Amino acid sequence: MSGRSLVMLLLAVAVMGSALGVVYAKYQTRKLFVELQTLQKIRDELNVEWGQLQLEQSTWGTNARVEGIARSKLDMIMPPVGAVVFVKP
Repeated sequence: MSGRSLVMLLLAVAVMGSALGVVYAKYQTRKLFVELQTLQKIRDELNVEWGQLQLEQSTWGTNARVEGIARSKLDMIMPPVGAVVFVKP
């Protein structure tokens, strides 16, 4: 085998190796992009759920709701104005 043939063979192997590297890199890129899209979708769903939970929490803690429960379930009433005592520090 002449020196020129050996160089051509080495160049052909290098080109094939480079081509396989490009194919593998493209495959990995697509795989990671799909994973990124999946994670972004999960993030968006969690953000929606977080907003709903914040809204629900604010609804459960409204003064009117707490007062209504205090009146109906605990039989609590507002004290008369004269019965309120303010304590100064």
